[in-house]
Amino acid sequence: MAIEYVDQGVSGAKDRRPALDRLVADARRRQVDTVVVWRLDRLGRSLKHLVTLLDEFHAVGVGFVSLGEGIDLHTPAGRLQLHILAALAEFERARIAERVAAGLARARQNGTRLGRPEKVVPESVLGSVRGLSVREAARRLGVSPATAHRWLSQKTPPPFA
Repeated sequence: MAIEYVDQGVSGAKDRRPALDRLVADARRRQVDTVVVWRLDRLGRSLKHLVTLLDEFHAVGVGFVSLGEGIDLHTPAGRLQLHILAALAEFERARIAERVAAGLARARQNGTRLGRPEKVVPESVLGSVRGLSVREAARRLGVSPATAHRWLSQKTPPPFA
């Protein structure tokens, strides 16, 4: 018996989709023998997500076939293709991490301050909310109750978030 899992109107770029979530749940319950897709991009757009899904299918004993790319994980050639895809995904993740680290190091070296810009809340603004409940002060300041509590309990003017 063939069951079709179709997400109507949901982007394939999303890792979580109702029909895909049902497919994965059914695969985990061993209610699926083989997942067949027309093309890999019908299953997911991110290589990392595809590799994760295919690994999960393999771990629970579910076969996988992509008609468009000719990938069949029941065969040694299909499994080789999966390993090549996984290696490429790992390589790309490592390259992204390298570029991010290099960019952060360059920014620090140039004296660029990283993170949220610091702003100071004048005591006059804090004074106007002193005496109110923390929740009400937070609402008026436009911050979380935890931030309002921290600001109101400090002696020096806090940075503004």
